[in-house]
Amino acid sequence: MPRIKSSQKERNKLSAEKSPYLLEHAGNPVDWYPWGDEAFERARCEDRPLFVSIGYSTCHWCHVMARESFEDDEVADLLNDAFVCVKVDREERPDVDSVYMEACQLLTGSGGWPLNVVLTPELKPFFAATYIPKENRWGRMGMLELVPRLKAAWQNNRAEAVRSADAVIAALEERKAPDLQSSLGEREFHVAYSQLALRFDRDNGGFGTSPKFPSPHNLFFMLRYWRRFGRSRAINMVRQTLDAMAAGGIHDHLGGGFHRYSTDRAWLVPHFEKMLYDQAMLALAYTEAYSVSGKSDYARVARGILDYAIRDMRSRDGGFYSAEDADSDGKEGLFYLWDRKEIDTVLGKARGKRFAETFQVKADGNFNDESTGKPAGKNILHLSSYPPPDDLVPSMEELLATRSRRVRPHLDDKVLVDWNGLMIASLARSGRVLEEDRYVSAARDTANFIDENLVRDGQLLHRYRGGHADISSNLDDHAFLAWGLIELFRSSGNDEYLNRARHLADEMIRKFSDEQDAGFYLVDDDESRLPFRPRSEHDGACPSGLSVAVHVLLLMFRFTGEVHYQERADRATRSIHERMTGAPIGNTMMLAAWLDRYSWNVEGA
Repeated sequence: MPRIKSSQKERNKLSAEKSPYLLEHAGNPVDWYPWGDEAFERARCEDRPLFVSIGYSTCHWCHVMARESFEDDEVADLLNDAFVCVKVDREERPDVDSVYMEACQLLTGSGGWPLNVVLTPELKPFFAATYIPKENRWGRMGMLELVPRLKAAWQNNRAEAVRSADAVIAALEERKAPDLQSSLGEREFHVAYSQLALRFDRDNGGFGTSPKFPSPHNLFFMLRYWRRFGRSRAINMVRQTLDAMAAGGIHDHLGGGFHRYSTDRAWLVPHFEKMLYDQAMLALAYTEAYSVSGKSDYARVARGILDYAIRDMRSRDGGFYSAEDADSDGKEGLFYLWDRKEIDTVLGKARGKRFAETFQVKADGNFNDESTGKPAGKNILHLSSYPPPDDLVPSMEELLATRSRRVRPHLDDKVLVDWNGLMIASLARSGRVLEEDRYVSAARDTANFIDENLVRDGQLLHRYRGGHADISSNLDDHAFLAWGLIELFRSSGNDEYLNRARHLADEMIRKFSDEQDAGFYLVDDDESRLPFRPRSEHDGACPSGLSVAVHVLLLMFRFTGEVHYQERADRATRSIHERMTGAPIGNTMMLAAWLDRYSWNVEGA
């Protein structure tokens, strides 16, 4: 992974930034600018397109492209000659990422990170791609050929590039008037259940094939669907998924917590990043499964997740960091992998053999390198079934101690309000359900940290790092934090947290609501200079701002009795009625919230 050496000359305008991702590129020969007016003005004055590269600090393929291209003088010379180059941390600027990811999906049919887009000086995209190699490879055009072609297209066929960019923006802005007369009904719940059931992997649990994401909000919905409609298959799918993930390589059996997703169907080979939002949402899922099943294994997994997050992802002041990288020493997963000899050295041959048999360790390794497909000679620890036998706990502790002396993956130590809001919700609810006061106390510390460090002149901010808070808050910040504060109110009985949640909910309505179609925007104004105002409506790896906003509004109605909150939740749901009718699977978090409202209360829901 690229790191700035103390002797490395700072060659662009990123050195004053706070984002770890931007700082990683401050020594690149590419003349990077941060997203902002200085770059836009230069593009207008010099009549150049902008090359905007969007990623995040723990993104494996972002590191690969940085090493191959952005640290390479030959590629940098081409970029600097053709474009005004801009680097964006998607976690700091989800609004920028949202607009251009939609454009990429429209132009290419897919998306991902790194996200590279070429914009007119008016910030309209006419080219988009994800990872681009330096040279032509794997059927992909490389940077050495692509950049000159894009430069020539701008110089020689600009009218076509501008027409293409205008067409992209027009397509993205197009939004049919919502059917505000149609309410959510049972049909949408049944359709969502059927869509998930069709995607369910009967052999391995989870939904879809590969890559396979945990998507805990799907499990929240299935649990509530089971409770409301009595479909035993719904809870069986939840149990099979949670059991398979707990046993799989996606689960860090030694240190606790979960990696970002599985590259295969069987949850064996993870993409080794650890994201804060995954820890929060998965702890909620295992806690809720424990609350309805009484299965102690689920409580054990939830405790392991939360203990990991508190130990390795929390600052002394109570704020939770964003993520741990997949790479260490430039190699993905190196921190987590084991060879058989090392295990025997630590544990001795007899205990090593017992451990290896239980955790599926093989002499020649149990997985292949992702990029080459060749045996890696290393092992991902995984089980045939969870939990491991109790007699192996001392061995696991010894191996964890050994692992802790390795070079750790890079830690992205910025604190984001929205993801911390999810952690507050998870800690508070899990503390209540698992009867662990220490988790509720940790939630309280995090809520206080945000109140003390991320509120300026009464306004919530999005990001904190190195003693400095900045970037205007967005819909997700308000919705996720309000949810966390409501859960903290429920677990502590302290009305202060409900009052703070009420203030956030009211501000959320005032700043982000679209009175015309009753939905919500992601940002409250046009300060980001984007060509259109983005929304946060579709659940992805974590739930959308819209889904959680509806959840919060329904909870506010429940705990205040003020009907206007429910009315606002109903109108926001109707704003995406067409999607709810055709593909409700895209908003399972919202459906779960309405099932709570219509039917019953799952403890902690």
